[in-house]
Amino acid sequence: MRPAWTNVKRIDAAAQNVAKFVFDNGTAVAEAVLYKYPDYATRTVICCSTQSGCPVGCRFCGAGDNFVRSLSTDEIIAQVEHSIEQTGIQASEMKRLQIMFMSMGEPLLNLKGLVPALRQLYRMYPNAALLISTSAPIINYEVVREISMEIPTIGLQFSVHESTDAARDFLVPFKKKLTLAQIAAEGAVWHEVTGRNPFFNYCAHDGNSSIEDADRLRALFDPHVWNATVSVVCERSEGMPATNDHQRELASDFSLKLVERGYDVRVFDPAGQDTIGGGCGQLWFVQKWMQDHPDLARPSIGRGLPVVHAPTNAA
Repeated sequence: MRPAWTNVKRIDAAAQNVAKFVFDNGTAVAEAVLYKYPDYATRTVICCSTQSGCPVGCRFCGAGDNFVRSLSTDEIIAQVEHSIEQTGIQASEMKRLQIMFMSMGEPLLNLKGLVPALRQLYRMYPNAALLISTSAPIINYEVVREISMEIPTIGLQFSVHESTDAARDFLVPFKKKLTLAQIAAEGAVWHEVTGRNPFFNYCAHDGNSSIEDADRLRALFDPHVWNATVSVVCERSEGMPATNDHQRELASDFSLKLVERGYDVRVFDPAGQDTIGGGCGQLWFVQKWMQDHPDLARPSIGRGLPVVHAPTNAA
């Protein structure tokens, strides 16, 4: 049987706590990122791709300009298997193993590949938490609820990123997506049927981290139902500084605003941003692959729209 990926490149961060894998088979490219906190036995996190490129077009994302195709179930699973092999220990030896579908692509626009992958990964790694991170395209969410009830380790996170629909439409130009109110409603139903708390993910920047933004989120997302993830905007352009104190202060300060409003909050500041492009949406090597394969990389809805860069210390 032909392997899912014929070429795998590993890139290690200088800090040695994060590695990136670039998978290529001639018809598609994918990235997975492997983190250890502080070692693989204590906590291992894998972020893997569900599509090659992405049709959603988020303006801070390096995959936002091009889309190749959805990945097969085998191509998804192979990213996880390879990442775990590279840890040097068995998955059963890991106290915490988290597999997140959030590196590249919109998972819910590839249910054909994702749902069988979830089932197989649950059989292979029953101790692993499986997180679906989505921009909330308009689909039949009954499918998401059913697989989440079938597999008790599935978590669900919605990439909200803004507190108004107008601002979110600029950042996430994909047209066929849920409004913020519809996301809140879907999350509440998911919570009711699974007994688990969904997350909303929010990338804090200078224009969306005010008290008013926090109040609008509180009015939409019930903290008894929802948990919050506050992220930094990672820089998609390789030649620009990816991390700085101002960026982290924005995320930290906004997380405190959400805590004050009753949310359980986790702050995600991905390692490897400056050295390997290991942060959400950076995808430096994918961007190069797309440039080298214009016959495969079709324009997404984001092609030609303004790019949203990471906050700088000068802000």
